[in-house]
Formats: sequence, C-alpha cells, structure tokens
Amino acid sequence: MTNFKFNNTPFEGTLNNLVDNLFAELPVLFKQDFNQTGMQGFVPVNVKETADSYILDIVAPGFEKTDFKINLDQNLLTISAEKSKAEKETTDKQIRNEYKFRSFKRSFTIDEKTDATKIEASYINGVLTLNLPKKVEVKQAATTITIK
Repeated sequence: MTNFKFNNTPFEGTLNNLVDNLFAELPVLFKQDFNQTGMQGFVPVNVKETADSYILDIVAPGFEKTDFKINLDQNLLTISAEKSKAEKETTDKQIRNEYKFRSFKRSFTIDEKTDATKIEASYINGVLTLNLPKKVEVKQAATTITIK
C-alpha cells in the first residue's frame, strides 16, 4: 500500500487569483470605492444628554472652521461642510490617492426643551462639538390659599 501526503492542495489560491485578475479591470463597482458610495455625505454623529444640555459630536477631520456652516431655521438645525479642492502643480507622480474630502449635510430637529439662542460650537482635532443647552424650567413657587 502506498501512502501519499499532500502538504497543500495543488490549486490552492489559483482560483482566487484567477477571479481577482478577472475582475481587476472592471469599473469602480468592484473596487474599494464601491462600499463608500452609499456613505457619501454621511458623517458619524454622537449625541449625548447631560443634566443641562445636549452635546453633538460630529467627526469631520480635515476641515477648517471656515468650511462649516451651521444654520438654525425654526426647529431644524442643519450642519454642513464643503471643502474645495485646491489643485497644486506638482512634478511628482501620484501612484495612489486615498485622501478625499467630501462635503456633507446633516439635519436635526430641535425640541422645545432646547434654548436655541445659546447654542455653542467648537472644532477641535477633527471633531465638531455643538452644545445645545436645555431651557431652564421656571417652577412656580407653592402658595398657600386661605379659606374664607
């Protein structure tokens, strides 16, 4: 009886390489940007509630403070940013360019508990932070009523 021992299968990786080579020249649908097209214009936002305010943290690295536009129209808070591409003359050959800035626009509905006149914004280390303070509720003092 003769025993054969195979360290690896004879066609291991060949089928994968064949498929990769077959689809390498197809349009952008099968490339890395395909997964990002549905996310275009989307920026992640964290919303926290503290005792006296709501805090929105918007992750938007690569922008300047002047690129942002924050607008409050009645109870709709809209945050947008647009970065224009500055084309530079260079003699270097670009091999791969993954560094992209996309404009975005996000809108949030503000309720009546928020004091819209005191909204503050800051942009530090690629995170735009908005502080939306809550309105101070004025409670009426308890009064005693005398019986006549």
